[in-house]
Amino acid sequence: MKKAIIVGASSGIGKEIALSLLKDHYKIGITGRRINNLEEIKKIDPKNIFVSSYDCTKESNAKKLGELAKLMGGLDMLVISSGFGDVNKSLEFSIEDKTNQLNVVAFTETVGWGFNYFSKQNSGHIVAISSIAGIRGNGLAPSYNASKAYQINYLEGLRFKAFRLKKSIDITDVRPGYVDTEILKGNKDKIYWVQSLEKANKQIMRAIYKKKKSVYITKRYNIVAFILRFIPERILKKLF
Repeated sequence: MKKAIIVGASSGIGKEIALSLLKDHYKIGITGRRINNLEEIKKIDPKNIFVSSYDCTKESNAKKLGELAKLMGGLDMLVISSGFGDVNKSLEFSIEDKTNQLNVVAFTETVGWGFNYFSKQNSGHIVAISSIAGIRGNGLAPSYNASKAYQINYLEGLRFKAFRLKKSIDITDVRPGYVDTEILKGNKDKIYWVQSLEKANKQIMRAIYKKKKSVYITKRYNIVAFILRFIPERILKKLF
């Protein structure tokens, strides 16, 4: 039975990935801050679900993940789905700092731990949920877009590193557009092209099993990504 840890599995995309992997006969480890949510998921299959509740911005991710992997008897896949982002019109440092602590600092420790773990066994699959937001800047949420750009480039760097070290580590960068999750905070009616969590998850799982290097979710966001790359700044700054 293959084994996977999903970081940020208490709700949203992380939870859906966890349930899909469980359905496909994976033994899963789930992490998050909301212990009640995690325990509810564990009730589905207590024998094959392992829980570790902690705040990855305040505790050692490497220590917690190492303990969880040992408890599970090994690891084949690490999914990183934790993330934070908020509109910050007044550029309050507390919001920028909170975003960076999770999306940059904790992310780096987590993905680095996964890379080193899989390097030692010369096999493994890292899946990270970044965002289409990482393509360009955003005046309304500067740190969020910047942190996602960091994730995209960091994952690409690790892919290069695995190749250079001749390690059999697959790295999948999942870049969602707008998906109907808690991060939209009830604003989905004001946003165009919001996709259902179910539809997004189906495409994410397909990309994971195909071990794609990167994928936009849903498929229509390939068009958005193409436009964002080439749209002039003089136009983009009026939108964001």
